[in-house]
Amino acid sequence: MRVIVSEYFNAMTVFCRSVVTCYFAVSFFVLIPSSSASETPSGDFHGAVEAPHPGWFKESFLDFREDIAEASVEGKRLLLYFWQRGCPYCNQLVTDNLADPDIAQTVRAHFDLVAINMWGDREVVRVDGKMFSEKTLAAALGVQFTPTLLFFDERGGVALRLDGYHPPTEFMKALEYVYLRRENEGSFHNFLMTAQGREIRENREVEDFFMQPPYRLNGQTNRGDRPLAVFFERAACSQCDILHRQVMRESLTRQLIKQFDNVLLDAASQAAVITPSGKKTTAALWAEELEVNYFPTIVLFDINGREIVRAASAFRTFHIQSLFDYVLTGAYRMQPSLQRYLSTRSEQLMEAGYDVDIWSYDLPISFDGQSVSLEKIQAVTGGVAAVGD
Repeated sequence: MRVIVSEYFNAMTVFCRSVVTCYFAVSFFVLIPSSSASETPSGDFHGAVEAPHPGWFKESFLDFREDIAEASVEGKRLLLYFWQRGCPYCNQLVTDNLADPDIAQTVRAHFDLVAINMWGDREVVRVDGKMFSEKTLAAALGVQFTPTLLFFDERGGVALRLDGYHPPTEFMKALEYVYLRRENEGSFHNFLMTAQGREIRENREVEDFFMQPPYRLNGQTNRGDRPLAVFFERAACSQCDILHRQVMRESLTRQLIKQFDNVLLDAASQAAVITPSGKKTTAALWAEELEVNYFPTIVLFDINGREIVRAASAFRTFHIQSLFDYVLTGAYRMQPSLQRYLSTRSEQLMEAGYDVDIWSYDLPISFDGQSVSLEKIQAVTGGVAAVGD
């Protein structure tokens, strides 16, 4: 199980920017057993599943120049799908998205879909003629978690990139943006905002840990010495509802979030905002500047106002908690590779006897079927120091 978990978390990381430099290489983790390892049974790991790929995926020789040319002749575009074994988000893409008749018909009519195993060894030829293995191509392209989808235009440029799992409705919007060639008219962010309308998020009840306006997010004098979490949402956002009603109802999630200054912004709102850098803008303009292309998106900043990492896809509770813990404990300073952090954190929790379920909304970390406090978890992980650097 230990090997499976390490290989899984090598790829199941999240989209990160700014000071976090995420890179991909097949890594061996130096696991430091706890002093009580012989006394405490190891916990279990749950949630890793996979589904077979549909038979209509293109059987490619993996020369992307040829693939793009062949797709273009048929009026299609090349779609690369980076996946890995045991990835539950990849499984969901196959069983929920690609099994939907409308989505499957749209993909088959407008795209040649080629699957790339991000840890695979098959030889591939990139659009510039350079040769890679599947895994070194994933590293070169900065593929940071699975699924990652790259949509290519006829010239070999990337028309759109989706980092992480997008549910069917959101996924169909991405397909439409690419097959309608809308990248020639503007950004995917603006396409989404137009498609969804400019309706402002209703003033429904939200958690008490969100700050009230005015939103002056620059400097410690305005916010204190706490990290900052900015939640970008929209009206009629089903995934936002899941975040609030399921992920953020879990006790540990709330404990972690309450250690941050938290701001909830409607991405269509004209609410005045002073960003962490001191720029005066509006919520809508800031969301466009940050290229927020999924709702909800959570952007995490350190106490100095630097963006550390963001969640911009449909993450379950374990991954959301891990992101907040990564910033809160300062683990990003010691371990710039988020994938190593996730793997090490999971291993340490299991060695302490805790069960880890990356797919559960209610009990991502548990002991004997009960939730575990933040203090106990951080006593085990210690913020997850750098391992194997």
